[in-house]
Amino acid sequence: MKKAQLSGSLRASVGKKNNAALRNEGQVPCVLYGSGEQTHFSVRAVDVEKLIFSPDVYQVELDIDGKKAMAIIQAKQMHPVRDTPVHVDFLELNDKKPVKVSLPVRAKGAAPGVLNGGKLRQPYRMLRVVGLPGSLPEEIVVDISTLKIGSSIRVSELKISGMEFNEPANAVVIGVKMARGAADEEEEEESAEEVAEGSTEEAAAE
Repeated sequence: MKKAQLSGSLRASVGKKNNAALRNEGQVPCVLYGSGEQTHFSVRAVDVEKLIFSPDVYQVELDIDGKKAMAIIQAKQMHPVRDTPVHVDFLELNDKKPVKVSLPVRAKGAAPGVLNGGKLRQPYRMLRVVGLPGSLPEEIVVDISTLKIGSSIRVSELKISGMEFNEPANAVVIGVKMARGAADEEEEEESAEEVAEGSTEEAAAE
């Protein structure tokens, strides 16, 4: 996974009034857990938003008043109207303990089915995986260079060492379906072939 750094300050209080005051100052209340006692702290909203709204997943090196820890964003609460973070949960990472994360999926190559008029379908933009922090890649790259119209790649076909998928094995990750225009063209071609065959048969009968 990609890495980022984030500085925070310990919170003296964890009450609602304190949280509201922090947000008014451009701060976001946070909590770090996963290795014993929880640590309550706050970070600048502009800093944590760069991580939240990024398509990538980060291992975050937290510096909380001098105390450092590697973590990932485990959960977040967003404002229902402004879509800004109001609280963020960080899970501290342990190099020897597997962690569950969702990694972005990126298609690689040109699918023959798309070049022939099909439409690329990608139901999964993110896939849930389990693995040791040091073994997890930045993204899941799926080679689509062999996909024809009507074919697809399922979770069970993805083999990446160092991690396991936490999704249904038969779930379609990426596929190519018949586009309406391509279907019309195919029907026209079949009709033309039938007419040609009919003409040949009539000529042979004469």
